Amino acid sequence: MPIKYIPYTPNTVEGQAVLDNFSRTRRVLRYRDNDKVYDRIKRGMPYYEVEPIEQVGNNSENLVIRGECISACAYLKEQGIKVDLVYIDPPFASGADYAKKVHIRRNPKLAEKIAQAEKELDNSELQAFDEKMYGDIWKKEDYLNWMFENLQAIKSIMSDTASIYVHLDWHIGHYVKILMDEIFGEDNFVNEIVWRRKLATSYASKQFGITNDTIYWYCKGDEYVFNAEYSLEDENTKNYLKERFVYDDGDGRKYMKSPLVNSLFRPNLKYVFMGINPPENGWLYQKSRLQELYDKNELVIPDDPNSRIYRKIYADKYKGQLIQNIWLDIPIVNPMAKERLDYSTQKPEALLERIIKASSNKDMIVADFFGGSGVTAKVANDLGRKFIHCDIGVNSIQTTRDRLKEAGAEFQIMEIKDGVNLFRNPVQTMDKMAKLIPSLQQGIEGVSKFWFGAIQDSKLGTVPVYVPNLIDSKEKVLDIPLINKIVNQELQNLEISAKKVIVYYIDIVDYKEIEQFIKDNNATEIKVELKDLKNLLHDVVVEDIAEFTTTEKDGIYTTEITKFVSDRLMQKINEFNEKGNLQAISKGKEFKPINISEEGLELIELISLDCTNSTGKWQSDSEIKIDKLGYISLNSKKTKEFWNGKIESDKKPLRLKIRNISGDETIIELE
Repeated sequence: MPIKYIPYTPNTVEGQAVLDNFSRTRRVLRYRDNDKVYDRIKRGMPYYEVEPIEQVGNNSENLVIRGECISACAYLKEQGIKVDLVYIDPPFASGADYAKKVHIRRNPKLAEKIAQAEKELDNSELQAFDEKMYGDIWKKEDYLNWMFENLQAIKSIMSDTASIYVHLDWHIGHYVKILMDEIFGEDNFVNEIVWRRKLATSYASKQFGITNDTIYWYCKGDEYVFNAEYSLEDENTKNYLKERFVYDDGDGRKYMKSPLVNSLFRPNLKYVFMGINPPENGWLYQKSRLQELYDKNELVIPDDPNSRIYRKIYADKYKGQLIQNIWLDIPIVNPMAKERLDYSTQKPEALLERIIKASSNKDMIVADFFGGSGVTAKVANDLGRKFIHCDIGVNSIQTTRDRLKEAGAEFQIMEIKDGVNLFRNPVQTMDKMAKLIPSLQQGIEGVSKFWFGAIQDSKLGTVPVYVPNLIDSKEKVLDIPLINKIVNQELQNLEISAKKVIVYYIDIVDYKEIEQFIKDNNATEIKVELKDLKNLLHDVVVEDIAEFTTTEKDGIYTTEITKFVSDRLMQKINEFNEKGNLQAISKGKEFKPINISEEGLELIELISLDCTNSTGKWQSDSEIKIDKLGYISLNSKKTKEFWNGKIESDKKPLRLKIRNISGDETIIELE
């Protein structure tokens, strides 16, 4: 359970409204469970223990946090950390599942043969399977409640001059804008930005093709950072350059002519210059300024004394057109791009560069609470800003960690100890949950979908079982609103005669308080048994097994991995092979199964040695990462070498960390 709850607003006291606009919010947005959101926000943000996991480089204020947005905001608020710019790219409530392509690596035992043959590896040769990262499957009401809480939490740690950019698409963006009007105030809405992420769609047969996302920009208050930006890359600017910059003086420098006529009457600017009579309202500049431009050969002087003088605007000095709110010049990350990380929702660095440059200055703190591939943190670091990356997914943390380390960033990885850290992937865990609960059956008649399933007990009969949806963060905590729904609604709506129900939880507000509430409010004869789900989740994470040897010669320690066994990965591969074989038989085609060697080294993505700490925070003193083509990055420097199954260090290794190709990490103490 949380250590404590931290108020969303700085001066909340018991009995005082948290926000003045809550009553309005509940009236305007008529979606289900609004009162529960209100109750949770009155309670505050749950503050959990936060454990340092790894220090990369020297100590710095940069943070990579594994945890949910609200819990991360509670930690930041407790530490007194304020952020100056927030960009979030949350789920879009699109109904889509997002998967990671898991590639089998090259067998290190074959590396020497491949190198000798000087064989260029082809992507088509790679064997891979998909693994779900998370599901973007929401009911509209649940999504809006979830977003409302997250936006309130984010607002609580924004500085007075901060801005927030929320990146969405057509599914839900217009609803979220209403929430943002309520939370940040309609007067603090700055821009709706339309980002054209692709030129066309080929599947829009009954509608106009959808080629854009929408980004809503709100500020915290009247004073906020804005640095105007110019573009030379969008189509309008390119056409402008082509059509207007058509003159040159024979030196190859293209320029356009800009009139020097004043739009308002200025008698003091009416003078003859170089024999040319002034325009009716006067020149645009004083005589000294015109003389300066003439001396620099930046004026076009006509032969006719009654004609106009023009200023030369050279193309090579033209900054471009001022960027407006429709962005046409930033494409999505294409499959061959250097920045491509094979991360489902990866956004281009150019998009974040524009946002960060526009709404922050150097040394300011830029935060992303749905950080994904780490593009916000990476670009912020490149631009001299501090960064906070937060995400619930272990793949996000690993991808970002490797990306930032390669970019030379210094940061600390933290993990919020809220129970979620016990499983690597909520989607996978929910898929396996039915098998983890002994004797659980699903789809039993008379047991509604609210219940995860039921157990058939010889003495008690049918026992409905509630399991929190791990994909929906608001169900993680068993609190009074949730237990009230179970006791006063779901128990009474059961269509079967039940003597007992089991309610699993990951986290609980106060065990004794919940038990007392059940005792005081349960009007049925049905017993409610509370069980900690974390006891089951421990069974989800089965550590991989590695066999290795460590030798020392001339002060260099060599650790060789001789065998690697991952039961979870082998189950996934076997499932892939069985499914693929059945599909091939039904279609009369040949299927090439994934085969893993006896040593199993093809299942390793990263090896790291800690030669400094035997316990606690990890320090990577030497590491090797193997990419999908089999090439290695040695201490974050890419090479064209193949992994040979070994890793070296100039100090005695104390711990070994192995990350498999799906992202599971196993730490082995060597002493």
